[in-house]
Amino acid sequence: MTWETMQARAENGGLLGKQLYVVYSFPTDGMGPTRAHIPEHVTNQRRLEREGVLAAAGPLAGRDGTTWNGEGLFVLRAESLEQALEIAKGDPMHAAGARTFELRPWLLNEGSIDVRIPFSTGSPTVR
Repeated sequence: MTWETMQARAENGGLLGKQLYVVYSFPTDGMGPTRAHIPEHVTNQRRLEREGVLAAAGPLAGRDGTTWNGEGLFVLRAESLEQALEIAKGDPMHAAGARTFELRPWLLNEGSIDVRIPFSTGSPTVR
């Protein structure tokens, strides 16, 4: 089935059908280079977040759920696969060769997000 068919099914089926791009990022040479590039990686992620490009991001636990081996995942808002590819390439981890990545289009169809902002504290909670 073509990706366009999936997009049409979402649109015609009353689903959100929001086109996003998932970047699965993983170390190329162990944790040393990954750790070394964390500060500029986080600075870049925060910039993308402020610009409205980064929808979500964070580290991935190892398969056992108890360790971190340097893998991460982030979700981008982009106009095209090509634009998402350029954004992913620009991540300091990827540009330095500390990590490589797999990029895939993703349709956000179902789910929800609840945000509560108490007036007394101004500190939002997200569920």
